[in-house]
Amino acid sequence: MDLKLEGKKAFISGSTQGIGFAIAQQLLAEKAEVVINGRNEEKTKTAVQKLQAEFPNAKVSGINADFGKKDEIDALLNKLTNIDILINNVGVFDLKNFEDLTDEDWYKIFEINVMSSIRLSKKLLPKMLEKKTGRIIFISSESGVNIPGNMIHYGMTKAAMTAVSNGLSKLTIGTEVTVNTILGGPTYSDGVASAIEQIAAMQNLEVEQMKSIIVQQTNPHSLLQRFIEPSEIASLVAYLSSPLSLATNGASLRADGGVLKTI
Repeated sequence: MDLKLEGKKAFISGSTQGIGFAIAQQLLAEKAEVVINGRNEEKTKTAVQKLQAEFPNAKVSGINADFGKKDEIDALLNKLTNIDILINNVGVFDLKNFEDLTDEDWYKIFEINVMSSIRLSKKLLPKMLEKKTGRIIFISSESGVNIPGNMIHYGMTKAAMTAVSNGLSKLTIGTEVTVNTILGGPTYSDGVASAIEQIAAMQNLEVEQMKSIIVQQTNPHSLLQRFIEPSEIASLVAYLSSPLSLATNGASLRADGGVLKTI
């Protein structure tokens, strides 16, 4: 299927690895121009080089910015021009008991996970509405629906992202701009892979065996019965980025591996 993305320009926040990087690969494969983003300048540069090597004829560039630092955010926003597709992907998470969370913990995760998407959308949506075409996609999580007891602050931000996305979709009436949310499930991203490899080594187990144990412990009712690959999230993003997805707007689409029990 031709997703008709040639000539479109996408910006993906938090995209030097994991889901964001996989999204960049998928959009480049569909001949879109892609701008990636990371906190670390060297890591961002390396990610751009990897993508250039994989897609030598593609247009790909990177902007270094930490979404926890206002001056860097302002500099990034000033560099974003002619963006047709915005992927609000950047996010942080950690395991922490509710009683141990400080006010600063709540503010920090909200600043990065939610305000990043608000600031980017505020910058780019008006131009999309003016042109009457564009795509904004929020990468949320099933944790925004089924809030984890040991990551309540994280779940709160993912629920907030879904709310913001749905609200913004109401502003697109009468245009070919769409705003949608993806509820991702447990994904085998770089950070997760690193943690599991360490745990497996400590327990003298094979990585695949450790992955299976963790899935059974944390999501025994998963229909997929394994971790989701970043590319599987990216495939849905690519479709939602396409002109072919125009009838899908204001939606929360699940790519959760069947973790959520709700219909």
